[in-house]
Amino acid sequence: MRKILLATVATLGAGLAFTGAANAQPVKPVAPGTVLVHLNGYLQFGIDDSGSTYNTYLGNKLNAVSTNGDARLYAGVDAKTVTGIAYGAQIELRTTTSDANVGAGKATGTTGTAGTETFYIKRAYGYIGTKEDGYVRFGQGDSAFTLLQTGVIEAFGDGAQFNSDGGQSLVLPSKATPANFIYADASGLYATDKVVYLTPTIAGFSGAFGYEPNSNGLKEGYASDATASSTSAAQSSTTTASDIGSRRKNTFDVAAMYSLKSHGYLTKASVGYIHANPIGYNSTVALPAANNVDSLSVLEAGAQTTYAGLTIGANIKGGQTLDGYKFKPKGTRDGLTYIVGASYVVGPYVIGGSFYDAQTAGAYTPKSVDARTLSEYGAAAGANYVLDKDISLYIQYLYGHEHQYKALTGGKTNAQVQLIGTGATLKW
Repeated sequence: MRKILLATVATLGAGLAFTGAANAQPVKPVAPGTVLVHLNGYLQFGIDDSGSTYNTYLGNKLNAVSTNGDARLYAGVDAKTVTGIAYGAQIELRTTTSDANVGAGKATGTTGTAGTETFYIKRAYGYIGTKEDGYVRFGQGDSAFTLLQTGVIEAFGDGAQFNSDGGQSLVLPSKATPANFIYADASGLYATDKVVYLTPTIAGFSGAFGYEPNSNGLKEGYASDATASSTSAAQSSTTTASDIGSRRKNTFDVAAMYSLKSHGYLTKASVGYIHANPIGYNSTVALPAANNVDSLSVLEAGAQTTYAGLTIGANIKGGQTLDGYKFKPKGTRDGLTYIVGASYVVGPYVIGGSFYDAQTAGAYTPKSVDARTLSEYGAAAGANYVLDKDISLYIQYLYGHEHQYKALTGGKTNAQVQLIGTGATLKW
């Protein structure tokens, strides 16, 4: 996701999201009796110089210089009835990742054929409500835990840092790149069907509640639904051990935020909680320890303040989870992570930086000889020059590290990555 899409220097400094990724209200408010159709977009391209522990591996070697980029289309409608009820819909199309392009200039998908699965839908939701009564959002999109997150500053550089599926961190080998669960805007959470209620703001307080019956997106799990099976959308139990921990059921989340604007300061503070259960196991064969998992249960708290172009924030999350909000095996440690960051806007320039640190169970399972803790951290620094409200140039540096002793895989796993790159971001 992009927390930065460079609408203006002001929105950069505030760290606002573009076209509804983290917006609670309609994308573009309209007058009663009006329907507004929009087709917005986003394009980013960069060139990077990077190195990592796994740039050379088993005789293969990566070129230190590479490119990154992403393209997205945001199609939607915002409308309001003559009685003042707002409603609308938003669809987000993205370019997908694929295997290496070994053809003659072909844009390949995972099957290697030209054009296969080049675009896919990440978010697709509708909404209805009023400013006074709140809004109900329904479909494939963000929920309370994500929408009201504060203190995670991404509005500098490529706008994503280590929270990216199209930015700089994508070019780094995943085996060496630290993962995280500090960013609540994780696709494992928002690319699923759910219903979310967003309360009106009263005396600076606002809240949200969300419910997701299963971890499927639109039309997902219905292609081969002749009988109850491991491919069924609404599966509640399975006889296949590998299904346990890979699918959720009955996910709910709740969050609250307080916002205060006083004496030139805009301060926000929030708390949130998310809980989900794994699907059940229904077999006479014993469930392996790696598949015998706890429920997902994570608390978060964050705060940020903006004054005279300077935004400072921090966020902390902890509970029963692995990186990416995956279920952790029973008997392993809880996860804990925090991030601190800042950005500063002066004229057409933006500078910023962040640091996060996390500890999870990682690859450890009960009775394993591996270390019980995976330690990870990542640091980022970046700057932007805003040429115009729809285009910005950026430069960014990333450094990441992870460590967990793994006796069964050859001793210490002590990996690090670093990257410096520059590029351009356009939106319309």
